[in-house]
Amino acid sequence: MAGQSYTAHVIRLEALTHDVRAIDLALRDPKDILFKAGQFVSFEVLHPRTGRVVTRPYSIASSPGRSNVITLLLNLVPGGPGSSYLFSLKEEDETHFKGPAGHFYLREDPGRELLFVATGTGIAPIWSMLLANAERPDPRPATLFWGLRSQRDLYEQEALVALARNQPTFSCITTLSRPEPGWRGKSGRVTRLVEERIASVKHLAVYLCGNGGMLAEVTALLQKKGLCPIYREKYYDDTGSPDD
Repeated sequence: MAGQSYTAHVIRLEALTHDVRAIDLALRDPKDILFKAGQFVSFEVLHPRTGRVVTRPYSIASSPGRSNVITLLLNLVPGGPGSSYLFSLKEEDETHFKGPAGHFYLREDPGRELLFVATGTGIAPIWSMLLANAERPDPRPATLFWGLRSQRDLYEQEALVALARNQPTFSCITTLSRPEPGWRGKSGRVTRLVEERIASVKHLAVYLCGNGGMLAEVTALLQKKGLCPIYREKYYDDTGSPDD
């Protein structure tokens, strides 16, 4: 995959859940990276079944305003060459990647409010977009619907509360599709939130990131409500094909 080559080293590892990790990479050569909120970088890793080098993209979850360090947010996929490699990294380890790349990034769309819909670690590029919007002199009104499975999959909830506290025009709802007893928040899939809480899309710009089923269902729901820009990014199975 085309793009600038970067050398970086790990300065922070944080286990957010049983299978989700945040990784901070400090740039060494070059020392800065310029990217648009929502873009990704790519790692070349060995596929365990074939021994071939395969390319795995990971969205940057940090703000473009911080150009010397990037944050990756990913879940461990059993047998996945990309996530297995990144989960094996330790603090001070050196790594290499290429980028930035991708057409899923925050647009201007003057006059439109922002609707973000994510499932799982599809929150990664959207998190970068939320931070970039919050750092604007005049943040655009924004809503986030985030779908996770159960309580053990929750993370960054306090950060979202803080973001909403500091940005009155931002609101967020996390919904669990398979909550365990004791959950007092929203239950069900994010499609239900879109169906019930979005009355009109006339003044919206929509960003969707997650599994293919969610992308198709939410797109269809929104199109029934009218016309608006819809930007989408599908997250794939890291295991991939043996012939990648």
